[in-house]
Amino acid sequence: MRIASTLSLALALYTHGAAAGDVLAVRVNGAWREWWRADRAPEHWAGASPALTSAIRWRPVSPGIEWGEAELSASGEGWRTKLVVVRIVPGQHRFALQLGQGMNFAPNWAVDSAGDSALVAVNAGQFGRMLPWGWLVTDGQELAPPGFGPLSMAVIFDSTGAVRFASADSIAGARARGHIANAFQSYPTLLTGDGEVPALLRAESSPPVIDLGHRDSRVAIGEMRDGRIVIAITRFNALGDAAAKIPFGLTVPETAALMGALGCRRAVSLDGGISGQLAIREAGGTVRKWTAWRYVPLGLLVLPRATASAGR
Repeated sequence: MRIASTLSLALALYTHGAAAGDVLAVRVNGAWREWWRADRAPEHWAGASPALTSAIRWRPVSPGIEWGEAELSASGEGWRTKLVVVRIVPGQHRFALQLGQGMNFAPNWAVDSAGDSALVAVNAGQFGRMLPWGWLVTDGQELAPPGFGPLSMAVIFDSTGAVRFASADSIAGARARGHIANAFQSYPTLLTGDGEVPALLRAESSPPVIDLGHRDSRVAIGEMRDGRIVIAITRFNALGDAAAKIPFGLTVPETAALMGALGCRRAVSLDGGISGQLAIREAGGTVRKWTAWRYVPLGLLVLPRATASAGR
């Protein structure tokens, strides 16, 4: 009865559309501390929010990788949201893409597919019915051409180990330069340039390009100003682990604020909702998993540099 009544309350709090009074708060020492408001939302993030980052206790995974958690509160059914965030130094590790495609051509990738060498695994990009959406390069081979959209962004892993974020109109230049080991495309873009929130996330457009008020579980990847890569996932946090996969959480503008407050200058959403999943191999070998109800076609792995290709 307790679970049913709490879920009913969460549903009753559902908000249709972004509201000027929406706020984000983080729990610090047992008290809620507000760190973002929709009616005063910044158009540009110049750096991390101390209010948010001070609430995260970072734990080392390996040299160059650390992760932490925080409790967030948003409006509506995002009233209790858990944040899990990973920070990665790219040069100390290798990124790989792993395709999950079953015998019946149905997506079958999950974090359990990552293998014993993966230090971090997360679902990558967006997808249609069966295939990853947009541009896809694995092990230097282009498997699908770029997609186009006003809020799409590519994440590129080049042969030197560098990670770059590229808008759709700059992919042609990246392809011409070559040296791309892996790349995928996703949407919507959350931060561009040097911490700019896209105009399409700041106000409703006509016709609407994206639903700014829809709340969901979220997954995002971004780049900090010092070059570190950030992966963040949110989970419903009102009913314990049994209900963590319920797709309640943040709006897209709030997710942009989250990545800006974590110190990112560029960021893009990955598939969330019932697809969002993450695994982290801790220093002692224990694997922490946040699993999903739905399999997906593509995963992103963080591997030790000496590890062989993740394969397809």
